[in-house]
Amino acid sequence: MPHGLNRRQGLAAAGAICAAGLGVAAGPALAVNDYAEQIIKFTGGTKPIGARVKLDLPELAENGNTVSMAVKVDGPMTGESHLEEILVLAPNNPNARVVRFRFSPMSVPEAATRIRLPETQNVIAVAKMSDGTCFFTAREIKVTIGGCGG
Repeated sequence: MPHGLNRRQGLAAAGAICAAGLGVAAGPALAVNDYAEQIIKFTGGTKPIGARVKLDLPELAENGNTVSMAVKVDGPMTGESHLEEILVLAPNNPNARVVRFRFSPMSVPEAATRIRLPETQNVIAVAKMSDGTCFFTAREIKVTIGGCGG
């Protein structure tokens, strides 16, 4: 890598740039849970494209203890390129990794669950396809009463 960076440093920098591109502030939560590093590990260093992933969250959660969430990947699923995994992150949570869904080639490319959020923040969903491409989206959710002990 140019400028004396090794591969790990270069990937960490790329993850931070990706996170900054999502509009997520790198504050104290980043130092605690290092969500950018989790994105890098999940994608294997591949830069995710801001497309195809749909994250369904309410605009406002009155109680952060049980927030309904659904995630879906659009587009054709073929034998060569189908959804393998979706990683959902909440950077301001004590542990940024909220859930990781794994899919088989015959799976419907969507999942739903309830999550906990301590405060207003951007929730990030990153999808990894079998051909190595990665997609992402982010949605802001306002939380009035925090979960996670918030």
